[in-house]
Amino acid sequence: MTTIGGSDLRTMLLGAAAIVENRKQQLNDLNVFPVPDGDTGTNMSMTLNAAAAELRKLPESSTLSKVADTAASAMLRGARGNSGVILSLLFRGFSKKLKGAEDCDGLQLAAALKAGVEAAYKAVMKPTEGTILTVSRVSAAEAEAKTAVDNCFETVLAVAVDSASTALAETMYQNPVLEKAGVVDAGGKGWLFVLEAMLAVARGEVIEAAPVSAEPAKEQADFADFNTEDITFQYCTEFIISRENRKDPEELRAFLSTLGDSLVLVDDDEIIKVHVHTNDPGKAMSEAICYGSFVTVKVENMKLQHTEKVVEEAPKAEVVAAPEKRYGMVSVCAGEGLANIFRELGADNIIQGGQTMNPSTQDILRKVNATPAEVVFVFPNNKNIIMAAQQAVSLTEKKLIVVPSKTIPQGVSAMLCFDPDADEETNMEAMTAAMDNVTTIQLTYAARNSDFDGHNIRAGEYLALYGGALFGSDKDCTILLKSLAKKLAKENKEFITIFYGADTNEAEAEAAADILRKYCFGAEVSVLKGDQPVYYYLISAE
Repeated sequence: MTTIGGSDLRTMLLGAAAIVENRKQQLNDLNVFPVPDGDTGTNMSMTLNAAAAELRKLPESSTLSKVADTAASAMLRGARGNSGVILSLLFRGFSKKLKGAEDCDGLQLAAALKAGVEAAYKAVMKPTEGTILTVSRVSAAEAEAKTAVDNCFETVLAVAVDSASTALAETMYQNPVLEKAGVVDAGGKGWLFVLEAMLAVARGEVIEAAPVSAEPAKEQADFADFNTEDITFQYCTEFIISRENRKDPEELRAFLSTLGDSLVLVDDDEIIKVHVHTNDPGKAMSEAICYGSFVTVKVENMKLQHTEKVVEEAPKAEVVAAPEKRYGMVSVCAGEGLANIFRELGADNIIQGGQTMNPSTQDILRKVNATPAEVVFVFPNNKNIIMAAQQAVSLTEKKLIVVPSKTIPQGVSAMLCFDPDADEETNMEAMTAAMDNVTTIQLTYAARNSDFDGHNIRAGEYLALYGGALFGSDKDCTILLKSLAKKLAKENKEFITIFYGADTNEAEAEAAADILRKYCFGAEVSVLKGDQPVYYYLISAE
């Protein structure tokens, strides 16, 4: 395949979405950190499936530029997690390079891949090598080098795949954690899957969309799926006649069958009931009256009904709330208790999400637009959601400021020091300082067996993170809490807040607080209901 057009690219991207969907668990399993994670495979799959859903709506005759733009736009809005955002950026640069193009050869492919890499690196504040960024950069560079001697699309793509595979293998040695675990980078492997799927399609392979990535079965008809021109017979005609003579109803059936379709005629001893779609209901009824008197009659214009239904079901334009105040705030969290806490601190809107369930850029955008303020501060409260929030900045007419909170305690501390009378810069300085001053402790469970950072961890054990680093694990939560309390005491923490999760009750949380009070003399220890999943306790220490 020397060049490709819009239909080819559409099929390639649908194939890529199917492959990543099929293999997402394989990508998830590459996560070497033993805590329940946001899942690279799931995030990349959901991002690609957002594009696949929009691509399926495009006619196969769509131009290359239209297909690329549609995919990039859908991925941008549907991006989840850092891996999904970077994937969307790779295709965003890709689509910009193909703007207005009718077809794509090897030279254009290499340029588009390079543009995607540039877009991704530009958006990532501190690019880390040994990740999807490395794999995409190396493969794009090798593809560009190949165009000096060969301009065939398939040949250049094959070079990109081979070099991506080689670069992926090297990621194991570019990241000490990956090297110790003996695995490659999950995001980089996901990108290799994408390129491999595109090459397979270019070589004639048919990649069927996995059942789980197909559009869900409809619970009701989507009336926008067809045009009014598709309605051959305009009037839905129904009536009941009382039987008053011996005329054979089968003769009426034969007559009505010549007038339309969808004919149903029920004959019993006393009535004849008829349903038929026809363009001449008057003619149908004129014939029917020869069999008896009308009991009921109903005639409906199906074209008019269709139009009304489409208008009724048409997606409403997203409402952008008119500003009623200067500042508004949107916070991401999981758990009704945490949601209530953020509301009390001034959050206008809450986005349900966090670890293992990263919201998309579109999810964030929707809540930002619904906030009745000129300036909206967004608190992601998770390091894997920050990039998705940042992508929403260019998609809203409001001024969106992302406060880079990586944990719930950071988000709470930042919102506590927010001053509605101060300017944006002053608030950001104060909130950033507050986040830097808080230590976050997370108690969860080990999702898998792991020999991580000198700790021999067994699946199911209680596991603690201290400031984002692995602190330790134990079968006994009390032992782990005592060790944490001793460390907090050495650091002279004065204010400690425990947010207890959905799998922990108040009595257990108070017992945990007593342990902290015992070792942290003079510290003010508070207990709040968080209801968060995954984490038994989120502890804020200042």
